[in-house]
Amino acid sequence: QVQLVESGGGSVQAGGSLRLSCAASGYTYSSSCMGWFRQAPGKEREGVATIARDGVTSYADSVKGRSTISRDNAKMYLQMSSLKPEDTAMYYCAATYGGGGALDPRSYNYWGQGTQVTVSS
Repeated sequence: QVQLVESGGGSVQAGGSLRLSCAASGYTYSSSCMGWFRQAPGKEREGVATIARDGVTSYADSVKGRSTISRDNAKMYLQMSSLKPEDTAMYYCAATYGGGGALDPRSYNYWGQGTQVTVSS
């Protein structure tokens, strides 16, 4: 029922910018909790940025000041700037109707297929 499709990933030089998009269907975006997560090789999936049901945003310390999460109806975006090689990962769009920690991947029930972000130095 719920489908999340990411786009916008790619390769970029360090210091560059990317804008990731997530298109949601079969999901009530306005009342949902959505977020961006990433997983690098050999590491656990971690929260990057989320938007709670009340619109409150949360950011991982590693991306604060460099990332902005936003939403527009059935789409969610992650604008990333000043990208670093450490940002290289598969980025996932996620959503949930439940509660839990905003940046905790275990709080989310629906996931997109991921979009790869590669930052070269």
